[in-house]
Amino acid sequence: MTTWWWIRHGPTHEKSFVGWRDVPADLSDTAQIARLDAHLPDDALLVSSDLSRCTATADAIAGQRTRLPHAPDIREFDFGDWDGLDYEQVMARDPNLSRDYWDKPGDVAPPNGESWNAAANRINAYVHDMNARHPDTHIIAVAHFGAILTQVQLAGGLTAYQAVSHKIDNLSVTRLTWDGTVWDTGVINHLP
Repeated sequence: MTTWWWIRHGPTHEKSFVGWRDVPADLSDTAQIARLDAHLPDDALLVSSDLSRCTATADAIAGQRTRLPHAPDIREFDFGDWDGLDYEQVMARDPNLSRDYWDKPGDVAPPNGESWNAAANRINAYVHDMNARHPDTHIIAVAHFGAILTQVQLAGGLTAYQAVSHKIDNLSVTRLTWDGTVWDTGVINHLP
């Protein structure tokens, strides 16, 4: 059985879309980070997205865990031309497209960006490969809101629209288990 411990990176305090733009995390809440670290298995493999908000968060909880190379495949969604814009700016720029992006997640993509389905396929392929290479292992993956939601969708057998309704807080834990045949949705958005 492979257990995934998905951790959302520390907060960025951005009020705009942040996808592939490299924005640092605020890791000043050392008490929360210590609680998170204590909650996670010590014998786990540790991987993170290659963006600095995830690599720094992973560094903060690394301890003696086995660190794997950074994984660009578990990056946040690529918001394309929307990256750096706030919700109101996106609505003004692309009113119909932005409404469809949230109301009908799937193949709808921001201009020069990535759809839900494209991101989910990218992330799912990485998870599938890791499950095959590391069976019966605990894997801590420090990633992003969207990346974690794609895994909630996968494990829960949900539609993209249903998955988007879940809350994933910064420094939260979402634990999902793969037994080689079936996913189990253990805990979503737990704050230790």
